Amino acid sequence: MVSIACHVVLTHERGRFTGPKGSTQPEITPDTHLRLADAVKIAFPLGGMTVAGLRRERDRNGLVIEKIAGKDFTTLAHIERMRELCREEARGPDFSSRPPAETRAGRSATRQPGSSETTAGMSAQAALQMRLRQRSKS
Repeated sequence: MVSIACHVVLTHERGRFTGPKGSTQPEITPDTHLRLADAVKIAFPLGGMTVAGLRRERDRNGLVIEKIAGKDFTTLAHIERMRELCREEARGPDFSSRPPAETRAGRSATRQPGSSETTAGMSAQAALQMRLRQRSKS
């Protein structure tokens, strides 16, 4: 089950919930179809997400949006699923605490096939000059 905290101001009158405009609103559940503007206000009450952002997630296949009568709808459950897909896992550090010499010592002593290294200890320019000299001699 999906649990999303909703911070919607509703007033209870005669067994009905009324919203800010005084319209009667049913209870909002994770499966209630909401217009994107309303979904943004409920799912992201402190901001940070826009209707355009939800549409971008739809375009990336990260959010299910239903188009009904030319209007876009989604549910809080779909938004929670999108958030799960967007979560990044904690990564390890992008650096090594070992000094560079230790790191190099761990590499294979034999050259790997397809290595872009021209000649050990020789610059690319020096290797090219050596080739040109060999061709001019022949």
